[in-house]
Amino acid sequence: MKLATGMKAVNFKRTHTLPFRFEVPNSTEVFLKTKTLSSSRIKFIKRYLYLQLKRQILLEINNITINHQKILWINISAPSLGDSLMDLSSRVMLKDREIDLLTDKKNAPIYKNDSYFSSVFSEYHMINKKKYDLVILDSYSSRSVYIKVQMANSTPFVSMFGYYNGPEVNRVLFSFHQMNNLLDYKKKENEINKLARPSIFISNDDKKFIKSFKLPRNFIAIVIGGEWEFRTFNNWGLVIEKLIMLDKNITIILIGSHNGLEAANLIINKFPADRILNFVAKFTFNQTAEVINQAKYTVCCDGGLLHASNAVGKTTVSLLAKLDSNMQLTPANKSFSLFDDSNVNNISVKDVVNKCREATNFIDKDLKD
Repeated sequence: MKLATGMKAVNFKRTHTLPFRFEVPNSTEVFLKTKTLSSSRIKFIKRYLYLQLKRQILLEINNITINHQKILWINISAPSLGDSLMDLSSRVMLKDREIDLLTDKKNAPIYKNDSYFSSVFSEYHMINKKKYDLVILDSYSSRSVYIKVQMANSTPFVSMFGYYNGPEVNRVLFSFHQMNNLLDYKKKENEINKLARPSIFISNDDKKFIKSFKLPRNFIAIVIGGEWEFRTFNNWGLVIEKLIMLDKNITIILIGSHNGLEAANLIINKFPADRILNFVAKFTFNQTAEVINQAKYTVCCDGGLLHASNAVGKTTVSLLAKLDSNMQLTPANKSFSLFDDSNVNNISVKDVVNKCREATNFIDKDLKD
């Protein structure tokens, strides 16, 4: 009876209701119109019951206080590089705390030299069982809760997403506004919106390594390849051809991961070697972020390197599909975006080139000012 009453009080609204007082771009209305709530309710019930089973319900709190100095942040529910950068972006608001991070194995190197995380772990058994004042859970997934119980069973916790599950949301703004909520609204809504962007820290060794390649001045970085077909642009060769026609002195550096190797090789074979450099799958993520940092601007589809570009404050021409700029970008980003409802390949080469021209004019004007 007590369990049923507890679940009724929450009324499942936490699965699709923002946990803070301000609105951020989200797809809740679309979700509620097109999806049945049965799956969300089942997931909510399972998560609620699991928290009960592990005796964690009473340890959930709603604020991060001055007493919470040693914090373990568990971030494993969304393992993609881009989601990681977005979900952990609000750590900048905890700069006066000692924070350890547990994250996915492929994401851990991104935060190796981070200014905000004291230690970074990819396996929970690597963490010494030291006394934490607080645990931040990314969500109430059973895996996150299980690890919390193993590492800090009796420690109070807060959550970023909690039971929230189903609607898409601007993850950077969500992260910042939820952290602001947990910190008892230290900042106003407009302050958060202007502040909200990912962060990445590049080591001196990585900077020296990229410097050794003696990159050209005023180059454009284009991200080739992609994990998802609908976010993988297939006409970069035509874009590059048009850009070279507009500027005979242009230099373009191709970057990206292994899924862009084939496309990059095809492009390289079509153009003069002094106009195009191919660094696809040559560097680590953070080293590639340093290449972006040195570029005049970046051209890319939605993906981890888009968020890396935003993290280093670079102007970006972004090709988006399914989730538009309201969902993927924030006022703190300098982005010239293009959008299609279903696939980035529906965006014309002409439109991409025009956005590149806009970005060039914006940067040149900014330099003059």
